[in-house]
Amino acid sequence: QTILCFLRSFEYSHKNAVLVPVAALGVGGMLVYWLRSRHKIKTVEMGDGWWGSGERPLKGREDESIRPFKIETSDKEIEDLHRRLDQARYTPHVEGAAFHYGFNSSYLKKVVSYWRNQFNWHKQVEVLNKYPHFHTTIEGIDIHFIHVKPSYVPHGRAVQPLLMVHGWPGSFYEFYKIIPLLTEPAKHGLNEGDVVFEVICPSIPGYGFSEAPHQQGFDSIATARIFHKLMNRLGFKEYYLQGGDWGSRITTNMAQMLPKCVKGLHLNIVFIANQGLRRLISIMLGAYVPWLVGLSKEDARRIYPFMQKNVYDLLRESGYLHIQATKPDTAGCGLNDSPVGLAAYILEKFSTWTDKSFLHKDDGGLESKYSLDELLTNVMIYWVTSSIVSSMRYYKENFSKDPDLSAHNRVGVHVPTGIAAFPQEIVHTPRTWAKEVYKNIITYSYMPRGGHFAAFEEPKLLAQDIMQFVRKVEQL
Repeated sequence: QTILCFLRSFEYSHKNAVLVPVAALGVGGMLVYWLRSRHKIKTVEMGDGWWGSGERPLKGREDESIRPFKIETSDKEIEDLHRRLDQARYTPHVEGAAFHYGFNSSYLKKVVSYWRNQFNWHKQVEVLNKYPHFHTTIEGIDIHFIHVKPSYVPHGRAVQPLLMVHGWPGSFYEFYKIIPLLTEPAKHGLNEGDVVFEVICPSIPGYGFSEAPHQQGFDSIATARIFHKLMNRLGFKEYYLQGGDWGSRITTNMAQMLPKCVKGLHLNIVFIANQGLRRLISIMLGAYVPWLVGLSKEDARRIYPFMQKNVYDLLRESGYLHIQATKPDTAGCGLNDSPVGLAAYILEKFSTWTDKSFLHKDDGGLESKYSLDELLTNVMIYWVTSSIVSSMRYYKENFSKDPDLSAHNRVGVHVPTGIAAFPQEIVHTPRTWAKEVYKNIITYSYMPRGGHFAAFEEPKLLAQDIMQFVRKVEQL
């Protein structure tokens, strides 16, 4: 009996000797998995798409060649433009209205007169062609981009690839003044250590010389994926990104999609959707004790009075957005047919989005920041490509899926991020709010001047901030 009990006890102990370590390993494994899953970076699904006409071909690989492209014009194109400008009809403006009702028609006549009699499109085409242009087919549509490499790289200096993405109603042309500062900084008095770039500026599909999507649903995620494919096709495994306006959302999505490919993300506007009660408390307390909710004095100066700067001003400036996010093709018909209407629609944004006070000026303050040649060249990119309607559709495609553009805010951005906050930007996002999405902010700069079209208006300031950011990232 005693021997039997001993044997049973031995058998039980032997089982325990096996089961306890196994159980411990199992619990430990689950704990490790839980800890790792907590720190696993969430990403936006890359997916796939087809935006060409008709059904996606079942067989055959897409032509992945990169084809040199040159912008061209013709006498016939210019004659048609002049005929339409000559036949334009104007409505007298309300006396003393300046730009409060939109584009002042008296000043519009002066712009059109310059366009008709002095603006030289042939010359501007030469300006546009000074950088190398290319086309490549991705997901069924032709993507246009410029790719500018430094002409001289000092020994031992690393060249950083930088993808810069425009927004609406801008174009790749917005970057023409900043490109030489980034590719040849020493020539322009920007001796920023070992930072020098090769710059890639694509046109968003449906804008300018990039083919418009033929299928519904082309949003910022599709754009992000296409631009990743573009960079991969150019042979880049890692690269920096920079964006404003839609470019900010596209490059943010790129960082959320393939963070391992993004060395750093630099933005000159940050869109953060309202975060509910927490944000409301921050706004209420920030008016009286900004330091208590993480706001600086400069944040408070730019945000308050809150209703004026973040509700009334936004409502005044966003009427176009509601049209374009719902039925863009209707209004687009008129803009695509009338160069004068197109110029008024686009250039009005270059007035008040550059400086809110320009609303009170009869000429919208346009020529205080830009030349008419620069402004009309941007308009002409939309006109000669007939792309205003497809560019407006981009709002419909994004807002119909995500009405407050907040869906992707639930996926944090963990790549090194730099933010340049320009004082005349449409909205100001303090660093403490930006951190809710951008988890790794390396630089946050309160820029001394400038508005929405930063690269176009203040290229040197923006270039310096990009360089400062990249230099810090490279030292990490």
